[in-house]
Amino acid sequence: MKIQTKQFGELEFNEDKIIKFESGLIGFEELKDYLLLKEDDDIFFWLNSIDEPEIAFPLIGTSLLDDNYPSENTNEAFAVVTLNSDPRKITVNLKAPVYIDQEEKVGHQKILDTDKYSVDYNLFVD
Repeated sequence: MKIQTKQFGELEFNEDKIIKFESGLIGFEELKDYLLLKEDDDIFFWLNSIDEPEIAFPLIGTSLLDDNYPSENTNEAFAVVTLNSDPRKITVNLKAPVYIDQEEKVGHQKILDTDKYSVDYNLFVD
């Protein structure tokens, strides 16, 4: 299979790489199939839609930010990143993590029922 992405250009992939989000992501409920991509030296992952390849969400592993971040079984937790040309304005949504089981190739997003985590946590500080 092939898709043309904005971030990575043309990607060829096997169907077994597709991660299914049964309920989609918040605000993108109609998009169900994604690829989880990462360049070697980058701290960011990219969750690229297969249904609409121009849509990709930058992610960061929550374990890089908080050793005690809530996890779910074999699911790896990621936070959606809001990029900005000014690194001091790059934020991370820790309130609504994306959980991905890379073995089962399924994922979901949920809103944590706690005030401990912010939707706009500053990734970099002065």
